[in-house]
Amino acid sequence: MLRLCLPVTFMSPESPYQPRPAESAPRRPSVSVQIGKIIVGGGAPIVVQSMTNTDTEDPISTAKQIAELARAGSELVRITVNTPAAAAAVPRIADRLAMMGVDVPIIGDFHYNGHQLLESEPACAEVLAKYRINPGNVGFGKKKDNQFAAIIEKAIEYKKPVRIGANWGSLDQSMVATLMDENAKRAEPWDASHVAREALIRSALDSAARAEELGLARDRIILSCKVSGVQELIAVYRDLAARCNYALHLGLTEAGMGSKGITASSAALAVLLQEGIGDTIRISLTPEPGGARTGEVIVAQELLQTMGLRSFTPLVTACPGCGRTTSEFFQELAKTVQEHVREQMPLWRIKYDGVENLTLAVMGCIVNGPGESKHANIGISLPGNGESPAAPVFIDGEKAMTLRGDNIASEFVGILDDYVARKYAVRDTHSS
Repeated sequence: MLRLCLPVTFMSPESPYQPRPAESAPRRPSVSVQIGKIIVGGGAPIVVQSMTNTDTEDPISTAKQIAELARAGSELVRITVNTPAAAAAVPRIADRLAMMGVDVPIIGDFHYNGHQLLESEPACAEVLAKYRINPGNVGFGKKKDNQFAAIIEKAIEYKKPVRIGANWGSLDQSMVATLMDENAKRAEPWDASHVAREALIRSALDSAARAEELGLARDRIILSCKVSGVQELIAVYRDLAARCNYALHLGLTEAGMGSKGITASSAALAVLLQEGIGDTIRISLTPEPGGARTGEVIVAQELLQTMGLRSFTPLVTACPGCGRTTSEFFQELAKTVQEHVREQMPLWRIKYDGVENLTLAVMGCIVNGPGESKHANIGISLPGNGESPAAPVFIDGEKAMTLRGDNIASEFVGILDDYVARKYAVRDTHSS
């Protein structure tokens, strides 16, 4: 559904101006990279990924969280591989996932000792679908080049793609020093933030060029240049996107907790995605204590879906409430509907073709209720102050029935389930 509040413009009939719907820029051309069964870049749909926060040495809890993330919609899941015990646990994690019926590519996140772990645990190197390395801490001094080469050689040996992920917080200080020296000689020196951005981008691009020299194909390289600031991220990726055709992974390094993290990630990534930049994304949210890790997956999906870039699950438009609404019932109903949709979506996604495009509306009074409800596939307009205690239900733009009494929530959910079963074709799960 499109809901825009546009200013009124008065024009003469002869005016050549005709308003057009806003559209995102064409996707930036990039080389496609295959990660297990998932394609990143090359015009493929933007991929949602996430990362576990369990101790990888514990295969039970890690496999459980990977499964939760995958079932929530994460198409790639990254895990920390930081110790010999963690590397040894990776095959056991994969075995547990297979027994659980979870088929999602696992990415190994390596820092400092990745070359050693991949060498000492060949089963880990084989099971992982992709390796992620940070050129800023793959090694230091004279060892850096050799240790970077060792990881790339393992990627070539096992036919694995690599994400070269430069990070603002772990830049190669020798490169920073070199760029500072170069900058001092400029007729008009850059400011410090410009130099830092250049160091980040050069770290990624130079590392990618070195990987290709070592024999890693371009279609096995993904780049990222992560920072924590919104404006810095936008500036870095605009520059990076203009200087290469590698597939790009987007995300703030640390977005934060709750509304701050969601707002920061959405503000940064929405600008870049609107400009056609980005092939895979992660929303790096700090979960609430005891909170589910899956929140970052839901935010990533909702960002892409509300921008019209992908569809993952039926969207519920709900009234925010005002003085015309009589109670919190419309809020409770919206929550019930949203939770029902999320609970049913794993089954619906398998069973029904196109159900992710379903739109729903739960409105609180007559002002916008009927209109918004008519724009949705299924909508309900609940009674507000002074209105008749009746709730008309609209299906595909037409009033279908009126609900009354104490069972409106359960009746509306039943109408939703019936609509899905009738409207959407059953997928052929036996076709190859």
